[in-house]
Amino acid sequence: MRCAVSFVLGAGLVAGMAAHAHADDGTLVDTLGPREIAVGEGLRGGATGASAIALNPAGLALNKEVVFEGGYGYRSDDDASLVGVSACDSTAGIPGCFFYNYAATNPDSTGMSLHTSTQLGGIALAKAITPRFYVGAVGRYFHVDSDVPNMTSSGFNFDLGAELRLTDFLSFGVSGQNLYGDSSPDLPRAAGGGLFIQPLPAVRLGFDMRWRLEGTQQGVRYGGGAELFIKSSSGQTGVPIRVGALHDDGLDATYVSGGLGIATMKLDVDVGARRAISGPADTVILASMRLFGPRMPAPAME
Repeated sequence: MRCAVSFVLGAGLVAGMAAHAHADDGTLVDTLGPREIAVGEGLRGGATGASAIALNPAGLALNKEVVFEGGYGYRSDDDASLVGVSACDSTAGIPGCFFYNYAATNPDSTGMSLHTSTQLGGIALAKAITPRFYVGAVGRYFHVDSDVPNMTSSGFNFDLGAELRLTDFLSFGVSGQNLYGDSSPDLPRAAGGGLFIQPLPAVRLGFDMRWRLEGTQQGVRYGGGAELFIKSSSGQTGVPIRVGALHDDGLDATYVSGGLGIATMKLDVDVGARRAISGPADTVILASMRLFGPRMPAPAME
């Protein structure tokens, strides 16, 4: 680095770090898909498939299906690309998923683009302890490569989760992210809990709270949303309509969100979006496709 430009470059790096810090909450949100985003992240109490990897691995045991999912997202304020793929089988005795996520951000400040990429790969597993109580864990390898000083890192870490089915239409989940293992500024420790309610077959409600336990954005993030599933006359096709809202104390930001989808017995396509209405600018648009293999009735509670 030449001395003649050191001051300007240093100022740009500091501004870029600030942009990265306020633009997202690291992998706590970069790995979320369109369904989670659309309902205000309120799925920790009822997450299944790829949603369970990000929010609560114990939720893998809530249903019985084989599903392959791929998704892409874009965040405008830091020119971020978000990619995720997964393969989940919850029909086995120990439900599990293999997954890979990639996030690349390019915040531009004072004419300088500062690139940061995060790659995650690993496995999520769940186990039914009783017909009403499930536990789960995620083990992942991560690699963060960044132009921002002190951001490059790699290693292994782990999540834990638990799920309690109180009734056929009410469940409660708790989980912790990045609880043990190698640390990285982009993978902060966090813990949360959520309530999932299905008062009618076509209506789902979720409410969630998450506490970030370290870093500059410590605080509570809480939100929720609803999904209305409209079926065709044949019952073979449906359209999920999702809405949600979210507030983050650490960022002093409030968001609104929504999404749509088209669902068949073998294929689902979902689109979700979130926009900040107060606090730092944040607009995210995500889309995903799910391909289903064998699907069976959910596990009985008795």
